Amino acid sequence: MANEDQAKGKAKDIGGKAKEEFGDATGNEDMKHKGQKDQAEGKVQKGVGDAKDKLSD
Repeated sequence: MANEDQAKGKAKDIGGKAKEEFGDATGNEDMKHKGQKDQAEGKVQKGVGDAKDKLSD
């Protein structure tokens, strides 16, 4: 079962990917970069959740 950080991180990563693809498709570089930033933040948050999971085992 995923903990809160893992779930929120995954959601942010997925949302960021959608923003990046939308920005790429429309030529909106700002949206593309925001999407990439969200993906990076999501991956970090998921990593924190993964670490918490390992520590609790």
